[in-house]
Amino acid sequence: MDQKALRCLLEEVKLGRIQIDEAFDKLKNLPYENLHFARLDHHRAIRSGYPEVVFCPGKQIEQIVAIIKHLAAEGGNILATRATPEVFEAVQAVCPGAEYYELARVIAVRQQKVDPRGLVLVVSAGTADLPVAEEAAVVLELIGCGVERLYDVGVAGLHRLLEERERLYQAQVIIVVAGMEGALASVVGGLVDKPVIAVPTSVGYGASFGGLAALLAMLSSCAAGIGVVNIDNGFGAATLAAAIIRQVYNES
Repeated sequence: MDQKALRCLLEEVKLGRIQIDEAFDKLKNLPYENLHFARLDHHRAIRSGYPEVVFCPGKQIEQIVAIIKHLAAEGGNILATRATPEVFEAVQAVCPGAEYYELARVIAVRQQKVDPRGLVLVVSAGTADLPVAEEAAVVLELIGCGVERLYDVGVAGLHRLLEERERLYQAQVIIVVAGMEGALASVVGGLVDKPVIAVPTSVGYGASFGGLAALLAMLSSCAAGIGVVNIDNGFGAATLAAAIIRQVYNES
């Protein structure tokens, strides 16, 4: 349940369209539901604007399935990140309408329509960065942001990016995903007057240290207005961009 749904429920009670007991049944699992191995935060969408997301690594498949099943019972949209095809197959057994975005490694269960707001441009330096870029793009789409993609425009062929400058100017927030030395974030940051969220990836040879070189380069950028999330954290970049978009539209 999100803030809009809660307001609608309270309005229905106020107008006498539903009984208090019915409303109580809808609210009784707030703020969380205890599954013993997990405490599901049904209250999160009300507090932060989007529901709890399931991070799959480290969890048993049976645990993931149980979590998604209980989240689905609340009627909201569900996201699970870093999911394998095996996890998706098990989830489908309890949620036949579940979708799997293989490149992004994201499972989605859509139970509510979400109208896209704003425009976030997801930019990748290379094709090898696409799993992280797609994680960001798919998460943005599923939580209600307008998304465009601009891929494989790294600094080794800067003309590819410069040909697309108008798309950079039109976006309200830009996510830049880059491995190797991570220079693309600084280049984009020097071209635009809007928030740039930089995502270092673990793509690269030995001295990139699994994304550490890109992370440090992005943190040390000369270009102003760049925020940096953790290595390979497309999800974190997406949720930050979505929070910025919500502020633009004064959405609570």
